[in-house]
Amino acid sequence: MITTSVTEAAECLSQGKVLAYPTEAVWGLGCDPYNEAAFHEILRLKQRPIEKGVILLAGQLSQVEHLLVSLNQERQQQVIQQWTQRSVTERATTWLLPADEQIPVWIRGQHPKVAVRVTNHPLCVALCNAFNSFIVSTSANPAGLEPARTLQEASQYFGSELNYLNGDLGLSQQPSRIIDAITGEIIRA
Repeated sequence: MITTSVTEAAECLSQGKVLAYPTEAVWGLGCDPYNEAAFHEILRLKQRPIEKGVILLAGQLSQVEHLLVSLNQERQQQVIQQWTQRSVTERATTWLLPADEQIPVWIRGQHPKVAVRVTNHPLCVALCNAFNSFIVSTSANPAGLEPARTLQEASQYFGSELNYLNGDLGLSQQPSRIIDAITGEIIRA
């Protein structure tokens, strides 16, 4: 299925299906992070080992605020400011945050932290809000290949195995940088 309806796309996620959708810079694959079968389907499609973990994408701060409580006040403010005050052309930042009991172990992989991004991409914001939660977000490509940047490229990789939410990519030229919120270490520059 290819749709431009955020409501239909959110329903796909609720039904345990995998969805391909445009993000800030590349197409992503997403699912309900609490649906382990859907998550394993993403791993199968990507040929990705579970140990790596994946990013969680939120449409608003309130969806992931519970993950900030263990950070000191200064770091909390830095994370929140980066998520809420960046322009649509500025590169997004994904933060590694201490995982709490609400985050399924399969999302983290072999890590004690979880990668989280609050997006300002309008379609992704609308999708997360229609789903009423954060979603899995990992690049739409089999391991070792370039991430899809168009619906056509995503469908060439995955064909009719997926559902697609058609729309425009954001204005960022690069996938998000990844920073460890505890140590400040830049994991992906």
